[in-house]
Amino acid sequence: MFLAAAKLTVILGCWGVLLSIVVGLFCAVVRFYRVPLVRWLVGAYIELARNTPLMVQLFFLYFGLPRLGLVLEGETCAIVGLTFLGGAYLAEAFRGGLLAVGRDQIEAGLSIGLNRLQLLRYVIVPQALAVSLPAISATVIFLLKETSVFSIVALPDLMYVAKDLLKEGNSAETNLLLVISYLAVILPVSLFFGWLERRLRFAGFGS
Repeated sequence: MFLAAAKLTVILGCWGVLLSIVVGLFCAVVRFYRVPLVRWLVGAYIELARNTPLMVQLFFLYFGLPRLGLVLEGETCAIVGLTFLGGAYLAEAFRGGLLAVGRDQIEAGLSIGLNRLQLLRYVIVPQALAVSLPAISATVIFLLKETSVFSIVALPDLMYVAKDLLKEGNSAETNLLLVISYLAVILPVSLFFGWLERRLRFAGFGS
């Protein structure tokens, strides 16, 4: 039961994190380049997402939207909710990295004939990612831990299974398995980001 629940948690968590990265990078670039009107909408989205709990967002998606005629599956609600929350946090992490790129780097790219898209792809984003990697790492781990609230949309994730087993009185074994399961999911991610930070520091990025 825990293995099946862990598999579901990992799948939903990975989709949520990947989509959060896409959304976050897009929002960060929009705010970095100060795109008219869109940057205000992005700013409003970031404030809304960062100042409301994931549980409230999931409640709205799963129980509120059906009243408006839109019914989403539990898995879809979980991914959309995690993306909505994660995109806002990662947008700020990416924006901090973008602002840390030196003006001389941008001017050097322009001087060799790079257009705005090439400058973003080859000069700005790689350096920004290296600088913001610690914040990205912390956010990804935070999002994976937030998957523990997916059970409120009737998904048989780790917390859902643990609650069922706790009702049967298997408290010691259940709590131990729950800790081990989350550790097995999150610890490799933490170790990977630690390794990546050391590699980038060794290569001279983000220093």
